[in-house]
Amino acid sequence: MQPQLTVAGLLQGRSDTISLPLELLSGQDGTERPITSPHIQKTGLALAGFHEYLQPGRVLVFGESEVRYLDALDSDTLLSVLATAFTHDIPCVLITGGWTPPAQLLTACERFHVPLLRTPVATPAAIARIGVLLESLLAVRQVIHGVLMDILSLGVLITGDSGIGKSECALDLIVRGHRLVADDTVEVRRRGETAVIGACPELTRHHMEVRGLGVINIRDLFGVASTRTSKRVELVVRLERWDPDREYDRLGLDENVFEVLGVKVPLIQMPVAPGRNLAILVEVAARNQLLRLRGLNAARDLVTRLEQQLRLDETDPGDEDADPEEDA
Repeated sequence: MQPQLTVAGLLQGRSDTISLPLELLSGQDGTERPITSPHIQKTGLALAGFHEYLQPGRVLVFGESEVRYLDALDSDTLLSVLATAFTHDIPCVLITGGWTPPAQLLTACERFHVPLLRTPVATPAAIARIGVLLESLLAVRQVIHGVLMDILSLGVLITGDSGIGKSECALDLIVRGHRLVADDTVEVRRRGETAVIGACPELTRHHMEVRGLGVINIRDLFGVASTRTSKRVELVVRLERWDPDREYDRLGLDENVFEVLGVKVPLIQMPVAPGRNLAILVEVAARNQLLRLRGLNAARDLVTRLEQQLRLDETDPGDEDADPEEDA
């Protein structure tokens, strides 16, 4: 699901959490303009007549050089330059460094319904921070039914049919010292091309539903160290009911993947049967995945050693060709 972001949404998008306070100076009637790209544009050339470099849907940043340049223009030229620039569907203009805009800029933004924002943050830091904020607000999102855990700093998404024991497994992992991110409903968003970040809806954050117990608050029961707000999804464990007629991977050579928002995440299909301690198995799966990320693969190493031993046995005839009289 591609989120829709407007300038009003940007103003309400928790910019203070990344130390980027935003102030609306002019153009309030245009706050419903859409922002479609997380990339900003700071092209002073547009003010000098090269406006074809402006991209629609991107925030336009004015730093010290742009503000000083506009201050040096006469009123008619300034209005003409801005009128040309504002024909490119610019969602808003952001002045960095706390600079005071020329009066004509305020007037033009009001006339063309282009919101004019200002932040006291210096230009390099402001560009970096608003890029992070826009990337988060515009990230492609999806809701997955499952439990997301932080196990040894590895984000593990536990999925499976309803009632198969996902929450009970997660609760056992929490008792063992691991951390809950989200239970039942996991909101995932893509960051960049290779990372998927999972989080919990704010309404149900820190809560878990366990059949027979009802809804419990994990943070209240186990302390603040037992939960976290978000985590990158790096491993998916799918719990499946044991099927006696199915052949399961016994060596661990199969490399399955679970595709989330176009990103492929390693997948382990774990059968559930009476007597199996799921929490320990999931924890061991996480430990094994951490080793694989470091280049250590126990199953592959074992197969390699077996193949080497078989080749040695084929080339070394052993005692089969020995003279039986010599052994007597």
